[in-house]
Amino acid sequence: MGHRLTKITTRTGDAGETGLGDGARVGKDTLRVQALGDVDELNSALGVLLAEELPDAMRAALQGVQQDLFDVGGELSIPGHQMVRAAQVERLDAELETWNAALAPLKEFILPGGSRAAAAAHLARAVCRRAERSVVALGRSERVSEHTRQYLNRLSDLLFVAGRALNRHAGRGDVLWRHERKPA
Repeated sequence: MGHRLTKITTRTGDAGETGLGDGARVGKDTLRVQALGDVDELNSALGVLLAEELPDAMRAALQGVQQDLFDVGGELSIPGHQMVRAAQVERLDAELETWNAALAPLKEFILPGGSRAAAAAHLARAVCRRAERSVVALGRSERVSEHTRQYLNRLSDLLFVAGRALNRHAGRGDVLWRHERKPA
């Protein structure tokens, strides 16, 4: 890393612009900066999830995801740069298969909730979907890595399964949507 932040308040963003990793100055409301912010928020949501009690293997996997999300941010901060690799997507696929194998097949839609950890996983999933939408929107006008799009798509699936697995770990079932409920 070439530059270390020794001073956090620089005042260089006061006019509504920010610097990218390649030194370019862009508006804070650009699609690229929106995508960067959404990925940062996703990483923060994972930090909240990691503050909960989790199975050791899940904790290790999600800590790896946090590292990967810095790679995603690095890509987004330097237009044309690629850091996310197929192996990272494949690792998520493998985790997804492992975590899902222990769960009963879904027969109904589920609601976010159950245990606190499961709810945090579902919240992170929703933030991940937003980050994915931001990256897709950016990709309509600028080049975005295929692996980055795949990674975010797969991660949202993994976080959905994590929510289910965490409810099971807590001795709870899925929170089912009751589509035939009576009006209150």
